[in-house]
Amino acid sequence: MMRDAPQDKTKPARAGWLRHLPLALVVCGALLGALTLRDFVTFDTLRDNREALLAFRDQNYLGLVLGFLGLYVVIVAFSLPGAAVASVTGGFLFGLWAGTLLNVLAATTGAVVIFLAARAGLGAILSAKIAAGEGRVQRLKTALQKTEIEVLLLLRLVPVVPFFVANLLPALVGVRLLSFFWTTALGIIPGALVFTSIGVGLGEVFDRGESPDLSLLWAPQVIGPILGLCALAALPILIKALRGKTEI
Repeated sequence: MMRDAPQDKTKPARAGWLRHLPLALVVCGALLGALTLRDFVTFDTLRDNREALLAFRDQNYLGLVLGFLGLYVVIVAFSLPGAAVASVTGGFLFGLWAGTLLNVLAATTGAVVIFLAARAGLGAILSAKIAAGEGRVQRLKTALQKTEIEVLLLLRLVPVVPFFVANLLPALVGVRLLSFFWTTALGIIPGALVFTSIGVGLGEVFDRGESPDLSLLWAPQVIGPILGLCALAALPILIKALRGKTEI
């Protein structure tokens, strides 16, 4: 009589460890980038190489578009320093509308990479615990589901929420990928327009020997409309809470 082959008890543990690997790579990449790239991806680097970049754009526009998208996605996916420089560069190289489109596409793609990496590991564990929870935890889950879209848009529109945090938190609480994707793409448009518009006039700034002034983001004529959009995103949450439809 043949005995059953002994089961490999290390496989579940190995599988559990591997699902944390994507997020671990993102964190390691972020730490390595913070230590090595902070002085490289700068406006000074762009100033020193602008003639070469513009010449390459004129000779191989599609190649520069693909290279720009790839670099920007890597910057966002690994939370590397230089996202603001990349956004301004999009306007400098491609103009307002094409630059905004490319900036939104790249930033959204990078955000989805972080979201999927986090959801595969910590997000899966935390979501399972929330799903198995009772009482207040379950009420919190229900409240988040009812206001998922509004909360996601608010995370994108509020200027003080770091982009990495707005990518990570939704994955940890079980937000749907489709909702995360389209609210990210829509919610970052106002900020992308501002950064890209700064890049459009970057050539003149460089010619004067100056650096771009990113404090423009906090100018009343810029921050005012963005805060107005924040209020619109928060209004449905407030209304549902006042009507008693959301219990937190």
